[in-house]
Amino acid sequence: MSGLLVVTAVPAEAEAVRAGLTDPTATVAPVGVGPAVAGAATARLLALAEAAGRPYRAVVSAGIAGGFVGRVAVGGTVLATRSVAADLGAESPAGFLSIEELGMPAELLGVGSVVPADPGLLDALRTALPAAVVGTVLTVGTVTGTAEGTAALAARHPDAVAEAMEGYGVAVAAAQTGLPFAELRTVSNPVGPRDRGAWRMREAFAALTTAAAALTPAAVR
Repeated sequence: MSGLLVVTAVPAEAEAVRAGLTDPTATVAPVGVGPAVAGAATARLLALAEAAGRPYRAVVSAGIAGGFVGRVAVGGTVLATRSVAADLGAESPAGFLSIEELGMPAELLGVGSVVPADPGLLDALRTALPAAVVGTVLTVGTVTGTAEGTAALAARHPDAVAEAMEGYGVAVAAAQTGLPFAELRTVSNPVGPRDRGAWRMREAFAALTTAAAALTPAAVR
């Protein structure tokens, strides 16, 4: 059996994770940006490992993210209690409706729009990263970039601490395989109107390297 699979969007995130890892059995794979490519690529990696007789023990979606102001600071570390497909649903005159709120039969929902983190894996990461902010991490196909969009998203998800673009896709692949899943993010910018001057990429990558040290064999046993 193989160790942990850590999935990132881009090579820079993968490099930051590798710089902090102490587990030689872990695999770090940059797979691309967005939930569709992240889910498809993760599923392929899991299937190949299983076919080779070396299945992974757990899957972590890791990388940088936008953080909701007042809920997590730029440069902070976030652990997801659950990964939510925040834009999976429909618009209506009354506002956004999640796929569950559309009233679809359960057999059509699959895993639904929410995938919870594995409790044991999350507890291990929380112990190793006591300063991390814990809460919902949203997965979006379009990054929020207006004050109005931010306010609506924050109101719809009052427990959300960050938004990124891959966690839900990775989570679905892990769920389909029956593997423990967690999402680990560090915050490079506030969610809201795009202001490159407020981004702190260097700090976020450094925090990601520090946080990656928590991804040990003991966390995924």
